Amino acid sequence: MKISIRQPLSYTHQGKKDNQEDRIYPSVTDVTSRNRFFILCDGMGGHENGEVASSTVCEALGDFFTTCQPEDGIATEEFFNQALSSAYDALDKKDTGALRKMGTTLACIYLHRKGCLAAHIGDSRIYQIRPGKGLIYQSSDHSLVNELLKIGEITPEEAQNYPQKNVITRAMQPNQERRCKAEIHQLTDIQSGDYFFLCCDGVLEQLTNDKLYSILSDKNRSDKEKLNAIEAVGKDVTKDNYTAYLIPVDKVILEDPEEKEDDENVVIATMDVVITTTTEEDQKEHEEPQNKVELLPSSSPVKHKRTNKWKIGIGIGIVLIILILLAVLWLVINTFQVVQ
Repeated sequence: MKISIRQPLSYTHQGKKDNQEDRIYPSVTDVTSRNRFFILCDGMGGHENGEVASSTVCEALGDFFTTCQPEDGIATEEFFNQALSSAYDALDKKDTGALRKMGTTLACIYLHRKGCLAAHIGDSRIYQIRPGKGLIYQSSDHSLVNELLKIGEITPEEAQNYPQKNVITRAMQPNQERRCKAEIHQLTDIQSGDYFFLCCDGVLEQLTNDKLYSILSDKNRSDKEKLNAIEAVGKDVTKDNYTAYLIPVDKVILEDPEEKEDDENVVIATMDVVITTTTEEDQKEHEEPQNKVELLPSSSPVKHKRTNKWKIGIGIGIVLIILILLAVLWLVINTFQVVQ
């Protein structure tokens, strides 16, 4: 498929913290609609040189993607992991030897011929939103709160103000015995009008899924006005750094006629926590109560299943062969009886 995008938009603010530890690539001034990949990193607060970690990873990944093109124009998991390894190598070289290691989260998307590769480490989030339809994809936070939600130890309401809300279970840090792996998904259900939204956890202090979906579904606002509205939600009240990237999908052209029918790899949703607000009409159609919080497993994406016509044909062929063999057997038996 050929994916064209409109001008990507972003913002980054220090919030009420002493320094800015968020980084994005490409930068606000350098990004154009021709960019294929977008990276957002959030340096680990409370650790030394969090801003060094986030900028190092952004630059290393950006340099790799700029100089190394994926084979056949398809960003595979193997291709991304090569880039990630180079980013870890760059991070290792910046290690100061401090007891408390610097670190960063990662959220990255790469648009390619087969769709969009989405990869993340930590609690910086990736969304794919379809105005008028809902959340197509939401990354699953690598955080203590999310793990507790999954096993039912806390409720979604308790999660909002949980004391250890900022504890993450994965991060990129230098010279670790075991490097944290990225969670990677290939998104192929992409349509014109979709939005990809990347953000750090500071944005989510004030922004809910409801609010994000509502703003991006507003037909009376331009892309810039939508991002301004998202930005305004956390302005002057967010304590953490808050940074976001908005990538509007303009057109999607399928190159291969069979591509549309290849539903086996279509990721429909991998949300751990989905907060939806629906109209009464939508409620009846989808059988989902308004403002319901639904927990879904994220270990494997939900996929479409389809019946292949060739499998049906093979089944019919086998039945015919069996019938022919039975007929031949009956003829042989009767012939033998006549001879007797």
